[in-house]
Amino acid sequence: MGGHDAAQGTKAAAQVLGISQHTMERYVAGTLKRPRRDLRDRIEREVKKRCQPQVRAKARKKAASTDGLVVSTRARFGFTAAAGTTDDARIRDITQALPPQWADRLFTAHEQGANEQQLQQIAADGLAQMYFRANNSRAHGLGVEFTDVERLDIEL
Repeated sequence: MGGHDAAQGTKAAAQVLGISQHTMERYVAGTLKRPRRDLRDRIEREVKKRCQPQVRAKARKKAASTDGLVVSTRARFGFTAAAGTTDDARIRDITQALPPQWADRLFTAHEQGANEQQLQQIAADGLAQMYFRANNSRAHGLGVEFTDVERLDIEL
């Protein structure tokens, strides 16, 4: 943020909170170490209300258009092919970058109310394509089963 934008932001936030712009600037700069508890709580609420949707939207746009995301998981993976199961499912730790289209699919599904299992399936499909089938350059037709998820972290 440029200086003018920052000043506008602190002025607007100060007005909402009913405090002086100077007090707000001291809080943002870290020189006001311990504001009154009620003020601190109101500041945190207002900051979350104003900043988070914009931060999330910006991160989402970047992930869905240029950066993609990283999926890190510990789960049971098994494989199926046309002739049936190709190996026994086993627990694996996998960290894999997924390209922007997978980020877009996850965000879109989340916005449309997908449940945890549906989101995990999208992540699993992304891992199947990028990790197990090397972006579909090998192991064509290999299906990946993703169960017993111990953890699933998605980083932008």
